Amino acid sequence: MGRPGCLAQSPQLYKQMAICADFERVFEIGPVFRAEKAYTHRHLCEFTGLDFEMAIYEHYFEVLDVIEHLFMTMFDGLRIRYAKELETVQTQYPFDPIEAKPVRLTFAEGIQMLKDAGIEDVDPLGDLNTELERQLGKIVKEKYNTDFYILHRYPMAIRPFYTMPCADDPNYSNSFDVFIRGEEIISGAQRVHDPQLLTERAEACGIDIATIQAYIDSFKLGASPHGGCGVGMERVVMLYCGLNNIRKTSMFPRDPKRLEP
Repeated sequence: MGRPGCLAQSPQLYKQMAICADFERVFEIGPVFRAEKAYTHRHLCEFTGLDFEMAIYEHYFEVLDVIEHLFMTMFDGLRIRYAKELETVQTQYPFDPIEAKPVRLTFAEGIQMLKDAGIEDVDPLGDLNTELERQLGKIVKEKYNTDFYILHRYPMAIRPFYTMPCADDPNYSNSFDVFIRGEEIISGAQRVHDPQLLTERAEACGIDIATIQAYIDSFKLGASPHGGCGVGMERVVMLYCGLNNIRKTSMFPRDPKRLEP
């Protein structure tokens, strides 16, 4: 059509625009395409995204409440309604049934738990790599007897520009990750809904404002505080079933080395 375009990496910005139009809660299920060069057991270039965005009335923990209720309901439903299918999976890929209950920890608490376990090489304001996530998952499992937990209040420096800073400490943010069996399945946050702050955050992160002007403009007539998250369906299936590779959850997996079939 005479101008460059790209396949959607996330519906998030459009979900936020829907919130601006007074859709208090929106969700989307659809294909997501990413051209990232991630040669790992848990990344795909094409996957099914499960995303939602919602207005916040008092605190971003309202988003966490929805996530916890959603996954507890999913786990119960799978166990009760699809026991036969899970038994079939077990015959080829044996796995331990998931133990799940709502557990929330701050990022600082997670860092301290790692240090208490003798792991000193952790940055209190840096991100956790895959191995540290797994080690923290083991510690959480031993202490709380759960494979499912939420780590929140992440350092601001490692979150995207549209993430809301914590009101009491700008070094941290109103953001979170959700984990199953020590691996991240969700990243989410309260979003910045003030266009001036959004512009300042984008500039601080070196983003060309002209490339996101339509997104910023959508907040100029007022927007409710809101937050949301994105979930990769294949990764959830992989971890729920204790599989060692995400490609086993996709009929036609797409990664940097496989385009067809």
